[in-house]
Amino acid sequence: MKNSYPIVLTPDKVGYVVYIPDFNINTEGDTLTEAIEMARDAIGLMGIDMEDDKKVLPTPSEMKTVTKETENDIVTLVDVDFTEYRKQNDMRSVRRNVTLPSWLDFEATKSGVNVSAILQRALKQELHLVDKQ
Repeated sequence: MKNSYPIVLTPDKVGYVVYIPDFNINTEGDTLTEAIEMARDAIGLMGIDMEDDKKVLPTPSEMKTVTKETENDIVTLVDVDFTEYRKQNDMRSVRRNVTLPSWLDFEATKSGVNVSAILQRALKQELHLVDKQ
């Protein structure tokens, strides 16, 4: 599901502070482009967390209802595709520490095997999962 939410960009000493009224959250960026990207990321994360918790996503406010705190504030829209955001977020790699006996780690290193790939295959098999695309 794709939607556009209003944001308020406030110039700061370095970069911009971003307020996202529909989610009542803040983020920031060193440049205008980075601040907008960070807003999109914050909305995406908050949105998929809400979906996971079975909460309804807020309906975007109309631009005319969003007020500036100072005359230098910028009010604009940020589009977020929650389906695409979830897909990208679910496919990211995460670091996970595992404990192996030293002899097994030695043999794996000596053989040049990819322990991460083997662990992924074993977990998918154990959990009866198939690769996500």
